[in-house]
Parts: sequence; C-alpha cells; structure tokens
Amino acid sequence: MGSKGRRRALPAAPLALVLLAATGCEGTPDARPEPTAAPAAPVARVCAAPAAGPAKAPAGAVTVDPAVPGDLAAKTRTSPPHTTFWLRPGTHRLGPDRYAQVVPKEGNSYLGAPGAVLDGRRTNQYAFGGTARDVTIRHLTVQGFVAPHDEGVVNHDSADGWTIEHATIRKNSGAGLMAGARQQVRASCLRDNGQYGMNAYKAGGRISGLVVEGNEITGNNTDDWERRRPGCGCTGGVKFWSVDGADVRGNWVHDNRGAGLWADTNNNDFRIEGNVLEENDGAALIYETSYNAVIRKNTIRRNNWVEGRRYADRGDTFPYATVYLSESGGEPRIRARTDRIEIHRNVLEDNWSGITLWENADRFCNSPANTSSGDCTLLVKDKDRCVQPAIATAPLYADCRWKTQRVDVRGNRFVLDKSVVDCAVQCDRMAVLANYGTYPDWSPYQGERVAEAITLEQHNRWRDNVYVGPWTFVVHDPSRTLDFGQWQGAPYRQDADSTLRAGDGG
Repeated sequence: MGSKGRRRALPAAPLALVLLAATGCEGTPDARPEPTAAPAAPVARVCAAPAAGPAKAPAGAVTVDPAVPGDLAAKTRTSPPHTTFWLRPGTHRLGPDRYAQVVPKEGNSYLGAPGAVLDGRRTNQYAFGGTARDVTIRHLTVQGFVAPHDEGVVNHDSADGWTIEHATIRKNSGAGLMAGARQQVRASCLRDNGQYGMNAYKAGGRISGLVVEGNEITGNNTDDWERRRPGCGCTGGVKFWSVDGADVRGNWVHDNRGAGLWADTNNNDFRIEGNVLEENDGAALIYETSYNAVIRKNTIRRNNWVEGRRYADRGDTFPYATVYLSESGGEPRIRARTDRIEIHRNVLEDNWSGITLWENADRFCNSPANTSSGDCTLLVKDKDRCVQPAIATAPLYADCRWKTQRVDVRGNRFVLDKSVVDCAVQCDRMAVLANYGTYPDWSPYQGERVAEAITLEQHNRWRDNVYVGPWTFVVHDPSRTLDFGQWQGAPYRQDADSTLRAGDGG
C-alpha cells in the first residue's frame, strides 16, 4: 500500500438516511468546539442507538457460548459453509494466541444477540479473516483487537461479497474494517479505531460494487498516525484505494482525526451523496489521483478547522480546503456513471475554506515525485512507456498524468462566518491551481504548463452557486488571489449566474 499526503512537491432493517438540510450557522467563536451530540439535520445516529439483534437463536442456527473461550472459532471450523451462528449475550473471546481469529466459510452468517460482544482483549490481531465469500455479520460489537498499521480487524483479508449491518466496530488498532468487492456496510457504527473506520484496500486487485450506507463513522485515527508518520496520508474515517464503483450515501461522518472520506489512487465511479460530513479535523472529502464522481446533496460543515489552522499558523499559503480534489477529474475513456466530477447541490457551512482543485505538475507516472508508489494512470497499462521521449508527445503527454479536469461545481451553497470559524485569513478560499513544474529534469511538464492547463484549458467550471460571506478565489498558483468580480471576469470567467453576499456571513 502506497502512502499519500495532502500536497506533495511544494440488508436488515430500514436505514436512517441523511436528508439534505440547509441550516443556520452553528458553533462558537472559540477554537474547535466540543463534538455535538447530534447535528440539527437528521442523520444516521447509529452509535448511540444501535439496532438490537435477535433475542433468540434463529431456527437452525448454531449457538455460541461466551463462557467458552474460542467457541466461535471452533464451531466455525467444525460447521459446514452457509451456517448461521447466533452469539449469546455476553463477551465472547478467542484463544490467547495473537493470530487466533474466526475464519468463516462461504456464506456463513454471524448474528449477535442483544449485548453480544467479540472482544480481542488487546491481544488478538484479527476478528474475522480468510478468503470466504458472501459472509454476513449483523448486530455484533467487535472491539479491542490490535491489527497492525494498514491492516484491519473485520474482513482482514478483503474477501468479496461480505455484508456488515447493524454492527459496532470500535476501539481497535489499525482499521476496524477492510473491504472486498461487492461489500455492503450498512447502518453500522465505526468508532474510535486507531487508524481508519474502514480501509477499502485489496492487495493485488481492485474493489468494485462497494456500498457504504447509513453508517456513523466517528472518532477514528485515535493513534494519530499523521503525527507519528508525517505525510503518510494514512488516516481518517474511511480510505478508499483502487475502488471501481462505490455508493457512499446517507452516512454521518464526523469528528475524525484527519479527513472524513479519502479516495486515493485510481478510484473511479463514486457517488457520494446525502451524507453529513462535519467537524472532521481535516478535509471532509479528499478525491486524489482518481476519476469520475458525483458528489451531491451533502451537508458539509465545520470541517478542517484543525488542519487548516495548523498550516496557516505555519505560514503555508496553500489553500487547504474542505473538499479537496488532487489530480482527479472526469475521463470519458474510463467507464463510469458520469464522465465528469460533478459537485452539485451541496451545502457547505463554516468550514475552513471551500473547494480546491489542485494538480501537482511534478506528479505523474514514473516520476520520483509520484507518491502513489508504483502506480500509473488507468489510461496507461504499461508504465514503462511513460518515459522520454514518448512522454513528451501525444498521447502519452496527456495519458501519463493524472489530470484535474472536467470538474463541474454547480448549484451549491457556500456559507462562511469567520467569527464562527475564528479566523482572519486563509479560511475563505476557493481555488483552482497548480505548482510550477520543476522535477525531475526529464519532465515534459516543467514551468507553468500545468498551471495554465488546470486554470484555463481543462474544463473546470464553477456556476450557479450561492456564496454568503467574505469569499476569495485563488487561481493558477497560490500567489494569485482574486475578488469575486475578477473571478467572474476574463480570462477566468468562473461562476456564471452565481451570487455573492459578502456581508451576510460575518
């Protein structure tokens, strides 16, 4: 698994779904407020009120006794595929070996009774592993496991077709949950895990058909990995890697240390809709070196106060934003439900800055500055082709570079009250920009080529938006800051048919 940073080179019961709501300003003028019990908008309040499992064993189920250590793993070994296991109320434990775990068989189901907990006792690394397909886990709390960095506790081996519903996965090291193809994670609480709530990563393969719906994802990255490994890009509520087709909807993603949702490296065809993303220390959403997405009808508020302020206090002028697109754009040649990145009908309130479209001129296939180690774009199957002299001419000049292009930002409402965010400068920016290309010496993207392209030539457009508050706009590079009239005027011509009421936001 590669490591990434923000900017380099310079089905069971009805789910509680999020409803789009444009609410008033919340918060105080103090530094970051304490997490709220619940936002004003309806959300998936899963952690406080988890749905109860069956009080009696279903017909034909194998009953698991919490008084017998290792009973769950042992009965899984001796039962055939497609067995249903019902875990009695109480705390269930595995064997004392750190590698002791449950290895399901194809089609197994694990149902927790009210109060059923599988506890790793800070001893066992993994709860459920192996490669069996179509496993179901419902109404079970999984806690106290100590998966290593970048590894996960539930579905440790990223098997395909798993369903996790009405589960609570909390207070584990590493990721609470890994993901395989066709995995569905619904109405679950992913809380207070050491690295991620979920790490959607599959070694040696892509993940397709992922559904993440109606979950509460909160308080993750308790081990603060970005401080332990600066620039690792390895933290947040959920991280997605090489996922081809994902629906992320109706989740409450809040109070995570780092980003809320982060799609990193050759993801494609995402629909991120109807979520409430709030009070995450970093960006609400990062979409990095990836393609084709619809980001709509989300409520995004009070994010990025910690990380945005940290960079500003250091004197860093880069527009670290709440929705951050890094080398990501629409690509018609890659099959998806859209051939653009569409950001529309979202409400962003009192975040540290708004949307940044960024492209690192030095980051491309085979460049030493490409922190997606060993990866090439989805348009080039043989990365050895991305070298001089071929990379300097079409088609490789375009295809060897992840491009921020065909981004359509429309119909959104951006509200900023600086007294709520408690900032004077650098928290009020929209941006579309790149760095001056310098590295490596054989790069065909040196100079201002990429900055000119992302700003003027790659069909990135804001339109039909409403701005409330003192917004500013950054184009081309961090030094070029515009007011709303300059942003709308030649040569940029952004935000046609948009409005700005600078005084209303504070």
